[in-house]
Amino acid sequence: MSQTRLELLNDLFHRWSGENIISINRLPASGSPREYYRITGSENTVIGAINLDREENEAFIAFSRHFRSKALAVPEIYLVDLDNNAYLQEDLGDLTLFDYMLKVRDNGSFPPDLIEVYKKALSELQKFQINGREGLDYTVCYPRSSFDRQSMQWDLSYFKYYFLKLAGIPFNEQLLENDFITLIEYLLAQDTDYFLYRDFQSSNVMLRDNKPCFIDYQGGRKGALQYDVASLLFDSKADIPPAVREELLEYYIGNLKNYPSVNREGFRESYYAYVVIRIMQAMGAYGFRGFYEKKINFLQSIPYALNDIKWILQHVEFPIEIPTLLKVYETLLTAPKLKRFKHKAGRKSTLTVSINSFSYKHGIPNDPHGHGGGYVFDCRVITNPGRVEMYKSLTGKDKAVIDFLNQQDDVAEFLSNTFSLLDMSIDKYEERNFSHLMVSFGCTGGQHRSVYFAERLARHLHESHNIQVTLWHRELD
Repeated sequence: MSQTRLELLNDLFHRWSGENIISINRLPASGSPREYYRITGSENTVIGAINLDREENEAFIAFSRHFRSKALAVPEIYLVDLDNNAYLQEDLGDLTLFDYMLKVRDNGSFPPDLIEVYKKALSELQKFQINGREGLDYTVCYPRSSFDRQSMQWDLSYFKYYFLKLAGIPFNEQLLENDFITLIEYLLAQDTDYFLYRDFQSSNVMLRDNKPCFIDYQGGRKGALQYDVASLLFDSKADIPPAVREELLEYYIGNLKNYPSVNREGFRESYYAYVVIRIMQAMGAYGFRGFYEKKINFLQSIPYALNDIKWILQHVEFPIEIPTLLKVYETLLTAPKLKRFKHKAGRKSTLTVSINSFSYKHGIPNDPHGHGGGYVFDCRVITNPGRVEMYKSLTGKDKAVIDFLNQQDDVAEFLSNTFSLLDMSIDKYEERNFSHLMVSFGCTGGQHRSVYFAERLARHLHESHNIQVTLWHRELD
């Protein structure tokens, strides 16, 4: 972070709290260019936001203040400096619904406690959509005041050009555009007089004291209820089992009895048409961020989206005729470039990837399997947190060190290149029925950087491949 931004956030924090900053840590980046920092003083902790898009800032701030006036669980806005593209907001903690789900899932199943948390989130969603729309100033919406024809066309073009084209999927452009028009006309004929959150997914639901709180609604606008429900239940990386999705959908529809003006039958009839457009919007993002910007973490969502498309083709009958679009969906499931993104169902892979961290002072780990191959990555090119006094006694598994490394610009590039190389190698190893691949990360002491990168790779492989992964931190163990 530049000194200018540090001074700006320090000034805002001091003006709001009267305290000086004790620590400031940049939070991990997501898909947007917005920057968030956790700022800690002697008594207060806040989130500082810097976003160069003034109109988006104005939308988020106006929405936040409106929703708080409706007693909805959104962060309080403490202090705003729109001229410098910065503001301070309430710190809702670190635990997202997605993180909680990863912790409590049992062999892929959803335990009852997790289902209850999802139901709480859906109940609160209805308050946003129906109660929150009352008195809302839609003129602050950005970039559109409603999920209208233009918005839908943007999303569908996003899918067409950034996913289908970049993935090499063949299609008849005119026939596909005809189906897009049919889909848009059908969606616009539904009841669209509600607040559409736009990005209602598990990573935008925070859990504090086991209660859901909500962030990232700056893209909200007027629209239909179904879109947000589809966003949560077909949140690709959440990989909600179909039976649980149906249970949660029934819960949401049943809960609409508290809002008599809503046509529940009409909601269900058009629901899967909104699922389709939401999935295409998400896949456009995966293509743009993953294929085009080379951000590997977005590519990890592709197998889940393909699995959802397969389920839709097998179980959904649409009230409109969209044959070319459905044919494109079928093609996605067999496309050569997407081969490695498909779920590896059936038998467990026989491949084991052994991941090690080590110190160069004690030499590179030996390969116990005798192949003598694999990869060794030198992490000493990354800034060493071990040279910072407060991190010396910590390791690459500690949050403070993780936060420090996440802020280093070259870490994301190092991870992206490493993940890309390993993904390719694993696919080839499996095709050739190899049984073992060793990957080692080395740094000066084998304590911070090497441990961090080994942990990140292990997590990536668990999420994106159906293989055995072992992890050994040689110097720590």
